[in-house]
Amino acid sequence: MFLSSLLFAAGLLVAETPDTLQAVTIVADKGVVVSRTDTIPVHRYATVSDALLRFPGLGLSDYGGLAGLKGVSLRGLGTAHTDIYLDGVRVSNFQSGQNDLGMLPLETLGSAVVDYAQNSMSFRTARPVFGDSPFAGRVGLQAGSFGTWMPSVRFDVKATERVAVSAHAAGVLTKGDFPYGQGSDRRTGNDLRQLRAGYDVFGSLTGGEWQLKSYLNASDRGTPGSLSWPSEDRQKDRNFVMQGLLRKAFSDRYTLNLSAKGGWDDIFYKSAWGDSDYAFTDLQLNSSHTFRLTDWWGLSLAADLERGTLKATYYDAARTAAVAALATALRFERFKADLAVQYNGTFDKGAATLHSVSPSLDLRLTLFEGFDLVAFGRRAFRAPTFNELYYPGYGNKDLKPEDAWLTDIGIDWHVGSGAGWAFGAKADFFYNSLKDKIISAPSAADPYLWLPYNVGKVLAKGADAALSLRYGGERVSGGLSARYAWQSALDKTPGSATLGQQIPYVARHTAVLAADVAAAGWRLDAVWNWRGGRFDASGQMPDWNTLDLTVRKGFRLCSSSELAFFVTVRDLLDCRYELVRDYPMPGRSVLGGLEFKF
Repeated sequence: MFLSSLLFAAGLLVAETPDTLQAVTIVADKGVVVSRTDTIPVHRYATVSDALLRFPGLGLSDYGGLAGLKGVSLRGLGTAHTDIYLDGVRVSNFQSGQNDLGMLPLETLGSAVVDYAQNSMSFRTARPVFGDSPFAGRVGLQAGSFGTWMPSVRFDVKATERVAVSAHAAGVLTKGDFPYGQGSDRRTGNDLRQLRAGYDVFGSLTGGEWQLKSYLNASDRGTPGSLSWPSEDRQKDRNFVMQGLLRKAFSDRYTLNLSAKGGWDDIFYKSAWGDSDYAFTDLQLNSSHTFRLTDWWGLSLAADLERGTLKATYYDAARTAAVAALATALRFERFKADLAVQYNGTFDKGAATLHSVSPSLDLRLTLFEGFDLVAFGRRAFRAPTFNELYYPGYGNKDLKPEDAWLTDIGIDWHVGSGAGWAFGAKADFFYNSLKDKIISAPSAADPYLWLPYNVGKVLAKGADAALSLRYGGERVSGGLSARYAWQSALDKTPGSATLGQQIPYVARHTAVLAADVAAAGWRLDAVWNWRGGRFDASGQMPDWNTLDLTVRKGFRLCSSSELAFFVTVRDLLDCRYELVRDYPMPGRSVLGGLEFKF
């Protein structure tokens, strides 16, 4: 929750950028602690997971097709240890640790900031842009393989010089059946009907700005299970969120940041083993105060409160989480340092209180113009989720929180020329230590019954490297990029059957090559993605690679409107692969679309 205050303040200080390689340094001149980050544009993609797969340092869990549930993790720490934020307000919940990424209002998103030290991702809403008219918007329709249709609409209105309003709605309708394996087998029961809708109100005021947001997600999907245990189960999701943000600088020395949220999630699971319903309510109040003491020294104070309650068919749970933090920032011409100490308290109904203190340090040294040396270190806790603690027949009320140390050192080099050329290079080396890892293992009384235990220890180390070259001319623009990640995330649990082995689903080797070129209203994008060295409890999983191509053409109809069409071929070479064993991903598919902007 302290992080939500920091991310909110940080998000207001950085503009969106289409650069997918160069790390973004958010200048925290008023004491806001911001660590090593990357920015990903997400507005060009059909799904959030399509955008995230372009970053080797991210681990994506995907159960196949548009209907498959999707989650993300950083550097071997797991999805429950990776927080998701939307405009600086926490989306992840106490029940499962992380919401399905498919519920996010993709139609409004512009970018996502990956924070490697805070082990989080913060999605940011794209602000409306107006020309001569106070009205703007876009209407689009995408359709393609597996009986997929995806209409969308967004309208922006400039109500006053200080207030703008955006409203959006989108749907997904897909049969979801697709071939898998090497034969003619088809994945069935993977259909999806989904509606996403909401609004945003953006306002500016003297010395600050504010935002109100509300969005709804409703879906009905099949959950066919794994190939080993197929099912005809179904899941219905209902999510509704209202949140507000405020930043106000009362002077050159003091800035106030406030955010609040009310959220309601309901999941109804229809199964042959018995129906179940989960209703989760989330209330948040987040605040931070930043003080600029001198031109080179800043201070930040934060106090946040979150209340989550779950009413489920088989159990109920409630949690109050409180956070208090003190942070300071030093800013010199060539050296920047951020230091923070954070307290977390977790108070569950009928359970012992959990307390933790987490220090963090972030350093940046400019050796020469365009070349920076960066480093950070942070302690992080992850309280067990409601399901891990209380689920009947599975939960373990004696679980301890996961305790991790995250460290990183790297270089960031970027140069540009007046001729439109820009070059960027980045390399990071990280080491993460996680103890009291929560794992599921067969119980002593019944080997067929898996229960959660605090017996895990993981050591994750690795390196991320990236190169980019871009050219922006009057008639032709384009770029090339290459990213590689090596991760060794080993199970160091004493007595573990997988001692010394790579933990499940973390790819030891990941490479992504991307190229794009644009001229005369045409744009061509190509992305090659490769994953190798993955394991799960059954052993090593096959390596896989995909090649995606997109062609886009825009037509200027008048000074303020444009019609564009695109065609995307995913997995051009029809590689049959799985991100999670026995949950096949679609092979070759085609998606085309039209979009009218005004």
